[in-house]
Amino acid sequence: MFGRVLGVTATQVLRSIALLLLPTSFIALLAWATAGSATGNTGDPLRAALWIWLAAHQLPFSLALPPVNAAGYLSYLPLGALVFPVLAIRNGIARTIDRLDHDSSLIPLARVLFAVMYSAIGALFAYFSSTSAVKPVWYFVPLFFLPLTFISAATVGRRLIFGQAILYSSRIIAFLLGISSIIFGITIFTHLSTVKNLTTVLEPGLLGGFLLLLLNIVYLPNAVVATLGYFSGAGFAVGSGSLISPLSFHVNSIPAFPLLGTLPAGKYHIALIGIACVVLSGAMLTIWTVALNTKILIQSLFASVVIIALIGYAGSGALFTDAMSAVGVSPWKFTLSVGAELIFGALLALYIPRIGKR
Repeated sequence: MFGRVLGVTATQVLRSIALLLLPTSFIALLAWATAGSATGNTGDPLRAALWIWLAAHQLPFSLALPPVNAAGYLSYLPLGALVFPVLAIRNGIARTIDRLDHDSSLIPLARVLFAVMYSAIGALFAYFSSTSAVKPVWYFVPLFFLPLTFISAATVGRRLIFGQAILYSSRIIAFLLGISSIIFGITIFTHLSTVKNLTTVLEPGLLGGFLLLLLNIVYLPNAVVATLGYFSGAGFAVGSGSLISPLSFHVNSIPAFPLLGTLPAGKYHIALIGIACVVLSGAMLTIWTVALNTKILIQSLFASVVIIALIGYAGSGALFTDAMSAVGVSPWKFTLSVGAELIFGALLALYIPRIGKR
């Protein structure tokens, strides 16, 4: 029985990897054929395809930047790219379950084997694709690949039942991110000329323009997280020593990237009204859960803070050089501000009605 599960799972793991890696390799080969490479080595585009595949799973990279091999780090990776491995993993798990005839006694083992084999192959790709200039941090693979695979697998077939606290907390965070998405979308339209000018400066060409558009799309979730950080009062950074928030505006230099055309031009204290939205979200969470149980409210708030912390970590990082060593939200400031505002809103919703009854 174990041999059957192992054989079926291994086949679908390889299929899931190929499902994303093959189109990535095609794009890398096309870009290499158009722009060429410094070494002229045909292995460069294949290695680049592996790096793109690893980056889509949020695996960081250690860099030695030319011409003096200056140390660099790349961990501010596009959150939107997570969609592709998640879809590939879900497809692989669904086919695995189908090949096992939906036998519920075999599905847990298949999920575990799928996650372990998928992560092991990811570690091999990271280790063997390393060069002197670009080194995926292969020993971080379990930290990024295993949770992603387990969570994606849990949403397929006979789904794992999540507690009410997780459901309510995920809804309230999704609500906040949804509001931030709307605000960021409006900001893009109000700064469209600046975004267009930044694109023109880059002169990407036809293929480069397509790749630049794709890059902007997959970085949109990062921008949404930064927007939530801005309106919660914590702000975000675009480079070392920078801070952009309603109360502070310190920026040294900005890369020529179209999405950065939406940055505010200075301090906007009126943006602090966004704090009220987060506080109201905490009150809304209380209304949803307190009728069930106060314990569920506490668990929901705790789960919300944990999710916020994970989002804050994912929405921050380094971008190549020391000058861009801090990009995105500060994980601890983001968690502290949004979490505190949610809890404050929950306390208001709990105690204001009691005061009114006295």
